Amino acid sequence: MIGDKLVITEFHHNAAKQVLPEVLKLLETQDKVAVSIAGESGCGKTELAECLSESLENVGKTSLILGQDDYFKLPPKTNHQTRLKDLGWVGTNEVHLDQMNDHIKALKETPKEAVVKPLVNFDEDNIGTETIRCRDTDVIIAEGTYTTLLDAVDIRVFINRTYHQTRKNRLLRNRDSDQDFLEHVLEIEHKEISSHRPKATIVIAPPADDIESPN
Repeated sequence: MIGDKLVITEFHHNAAKQVLPEVLKLLETQDKVAVSIAGESGCGKTELAECLSESLENVGKTSLILGQDDYFKLPPKTNHQTRLKDLGWVGTNEVHLDQMNDHIKALKETPKEAVVKPLVNFDEDNIGTETIRCRDTDVIIAEGTYTTLLDAVDIRVFINRTYHQTRKNRLLRNRDSDQDFLEHVLEIEHKEISSHRPKATIVIAPPADDIESPN
């Protein structure tokens, strides 16, 4: 998503080191590997995706990152207004997960063919498109809250941090000034996303300085 802000720490680098061996092992038996990185808001999905991509590059492997944010049905500010009108909108129905899954399958199975994917611009609050190819790409990294549910991925990474634990990081990246409403949204997401953890291939433990507190 255009306009996103990253806060990369040692936690993300260490998590990438945990995931990298599993990806390289799978690359020994197949041409392309798809990895999902999921977890609650602010847990570090986008940052881990960037760190994993860098780690792959350091060992001579190429990667392509697909962000779930680009697959939301509505652009960010419009989506927020829709949530304000109806909290029932919050959840997997906000996202074109089927389309994201289809794009991953296409990139793996027909890498020479172009895929036209959505591209969100946060500041302009619109959704455009971009054309991508995967011919020379070894690893597809799909990151986002609900990406554990994608059946086209080979490795499912789940960052085990709750929205209480990630409060500080969310405040650094948060674009929504209505914190009380945001907490309601995060509680709804928490109930959904935490149920996905058993599907994970790799569970990333939270950093030692995370504190589980709603305050």
